[in-house]
Amino acid sequence: MTDADTPTVSVLIVDDHPVVRDGLRGMFEAAPGFRVLGEAANGAEALERAAALDPDVVLMDLRMPGGSGVDAIRELARRGARAEVLVLTTYDTDSDTLPAIEAGATGYLLKDAPREELFAAVRAAAEGRTVLSPAVASRLVSAVRAPAEPLSAPLSAREREVLALVARGTSNREIARELFISEATVKTHLTHLYAKLGVRDRAAAVAVAYERGILGRPGAG
Repeated sequence: MTDADTPTVSVLIVDDHPVVRDGLRGMFEAAPGFRVLGEAANGAEALERAAALDPDVVLMDLRMPGGSGVDAIRELARRGARAEVLVLTTYDTDSDTLPAIEAGATGYLLKDAPREELFAAVRAAAEGRTVLSPAVASRLVSAVRAPAEPLSAPLSAREREVLALVARGTSNREIARELFISEATVKTHLTHLYAKLGVRDRAAAVAVAYERGILGRPGAG
């Protein structure tokens, strides 16, 4: 894909450390296909800036004085904000990952992620695709799965196809196009998947599927 073919993704950077914000701004401004609309130092500021700037993606830290990232994610979801939220943090404990995903984050990356992985994740998040690094998926598994409980019902062949595409970060629209079904049908399959896997969202479904061996291992292949 050429630079001309790459749509520009607008970004709001949220982190309480000015040096981190400056570093991220420099990275994205130097890369083609991104536009940094602004910065925020905590969750409360993030809500104000997101409302005023309407970014495609909010790059959100979690632990910040003056308003946590999880609270901001939850409030953005409640408000029906257009922006997708990609968590970028140093914390990968269960107590951090699960609340962020449940609050409505599209994805979760750690700050040691390579630059190109971060760029790819922001582009994927802008398209509404789930972004979950293998390390975070492994952390998330134990918290989201129903321990020692079998599936409420076997996954159908079509549900497995949908799940595999979700794991690849494919959006509902792209799944519909690839499988020659409607987006409404995709959503129905996802609803059934969530019920059978005992989860509530795409990221958790992928994590549980990896843990149960339905999709193999995170990062394999």
